[in-house]
Amino acid sequence: MASHSDTLVVFFGATAGANGGKLGSDEREIILLVWQIVDLREKKVGKLHRCLVKPDTLELADQCKEETGLSLDDVVNAEPLDKVLLQFQQSVTSELKCLDRSSYTLCVNSPLVIRQVLHPEASKKNLVLPECFFSFVDLRKEFEKCCPNTGPANKLEIASMLERIFFSSPPPRFSSFLLHLDHNFSLVETVKYKFDSGTCSKTEPVDNETIIRARGLPWQSSDQDIARFFKGLNIAKGGVALCLNAQGRRNGEALVRFVNSEHRDLALERHKHHMGSRYIEVYKATGEEFLKIAGGTSNEVTQFLSKENQVIIRMRGLPFTATPQEVLDFLGPESPVTDGAEGLLFVKYPDGRPTGDAFVLFSCDEYAQNAMKKHRQILGKRYIELFRSTAAEVQQVLTRYLSTPLISTLPASPIVPVPVLATPPFLPTASSSRDCVRLRGLPYTAGIEDILEFMGEHTADIKPHGVHMVLNQQGRPSGDAFIQMKSPDKAFMVSQKCHKKTMKDRYVEVFQCSTEEMSIVLMGGTLNRSGLSPPPCKLPCLSPPTAYAFPTPPTILSEAALYQPPLLAAPRPHQATHSPALAYYPPQPHLYMNMNYTAYYPRYAPAASSPVLPQPGALVRMQGLPYNTGVKDILSFFQGYQVSTCRDHMDEQARSLIQPKEWLCL
Repeated sequence: MASHSDTLVVFFGATAGANGGKLGSDEREIILLVWQIVDLREKKVGKLHRCLVKPDTLELADQCKEETGLSLDDVVNAEPLDKVLLQFQQSVTSELKCLDRSSYTLCVNSPLVIRQVLHPEASKKNLVLPECFFSFVDLRKEFEKCCPNTGPANKLEIASMLERIFFSSPPPRFSSFLLHLDHNFSLVETVKYKFDSGTCSKTEPVDNETIIRARGLPWQSSDQDIARFFKGLNIAKGGVALCLNAQGRRNGEALVRFVNSEHRDLALERHKHHMGSRYIEVYKATGEEFLKIAGGTSNEVTQFLSKENQVIIRMRGLPFTATPQEVLDFLGPESPVTDGAEGLLFVKYPDGRPTGDAFVLFSCDEYAQNAMKKHRQILGKRYIELFRSTAAEVQQVLTRYLSTPLISTLPASPIVPVPVLATPPFLPTASSSRDCVRLRGLPYTAGIEDILEFMGEHTADIKPHGVHMVLNQQGRPSGDAFIQMKSPDKAFMVSQKCHKKTMKDRYVEVFQCSTEEMSIVLMGGTLNRSGLSPPPCKLPCLSPPTAYAFPTPPTILSEAALYQPPLLAAPRPHQATHSPALAYYPPQPHLYMNMNYTAYYPRYAPAASSPVLPQPGALVRMQGLPYNTGVKDILSFFQGYQVSTCRDHMDEQARSLIQPKEWLCL
């Protein structure tokens, strides 16, 4: 309904919880709506309407009872929200007809009742709000426009505004205030009907005061679902960026960009509000974080997303040999793709190899819903997963796979004497020999001692450094472990004798597997009933990761070794007269491969079997140092400890190649 400044409909509301400045922050339902028509042309006011609303949850907070004077008995027999809104619409239409008016302006004393209460509740209850609730004027902002020296608009109260205008105590009624206020209401605020998807450039300036991070989202959530959670607040075009983990899958977080800081602040008030059965955490974020996720520079992505108002579906698990025509046939005629093959975008590695992911454009929700019915159906010999996607996710996935390497190219053939362990003791050469076992379903509290106890008499058949605990992305135990046995026969015996044996009240599954399967899983791949999948970002030009140690005779660092990311450091053996302690590899960050696990020395392994030569002291890694940290700062931090200069073990150039500013010898 179009705005008409001569006719105002003053609108108020109250919830079953907090009101005033915290209205809507506790996710409580509406229990009271009040409205009244004010005719500014004729200087008249209409009848005051006061309607109670029955909430789904019949419970009133003490603050609500005190401020509204209502009790639970008052709202038990009231009408639900949809019927009260219909009553509001009929009442206003009838009075306007008597005034010979066809339009009006909705006037509120705070945007909270519209943005934080009415729209979110209507969205959750799948109610269609009348058009008048998508535009309104905020009396406080209008008053600030008339009286610019009154202070921030969100701090103004009706009583103070009335006193300032009329200088009387007690002040006149609010409707009288509007009649005597000679002002043209022009600051009309709007609520977006729907979220507009779009792209964001890496070079686009983004205000830090407009970004939030939402955490705890259901993994199936799309940008439209997130926009619905923030219903009533205006999100910028393309302002929803779903965050992905190292495997390219959603991690339950999203960055959202609003049109201004006021809407961002209102979004922060929805901290721990619910999306379905899950509560969502909302925090402040920065424009840099948003651009890192949503920003893109790929011309291919820009061209793909150039069509407006398209619904995007992500397909995952496609056969590497799948063609555009096979994908179109798989989706079928009931879900036609926009522009046929032009509406398909296959995601590829930098060398052109397919990743098994693709994005598809549909012209409407109906076609997208028909496509979603093909979720987990078979194409070729693989089942295909389909998800609602976003333009920001397209940017993020393409950027992840097509970005240039993080390690800069070094000068040709540098010959630097660096002590490097030639054969990693924990990552074997990939082979098809089935001399390994996989333990699945371990208790998350299980340690190396528990595994060795679980293996029992078979512990003696474990290779040195042959126990590998697989960690998740947070560095916590995933419940999986791989163990290298001395022969395939030993591995077979363990899988037969220990399968479904109990560890801490949980049975553990034990399967025989090959060294190749173990290595791929440890580097970020997956091994399940569907078979073996390679690491998502494994590049063929990279050699397997090398462990760095410090033997006395220096060796020459090969050119290939220079390009290997330092993933794990070999620990120095503990000098003790009693049995040697367990050596532990902490999980380290990596650049290319999703390699996240810990390797252990079994306690039975003799010290002589370790290829690392005994040396005095211990090596400590310091993570999270400030960028301007100097040597004096580190030495001051370790005041009271004897710090070695490491000159006996390696030179400065060698240490800088291994891990600059992260390793310290004690």
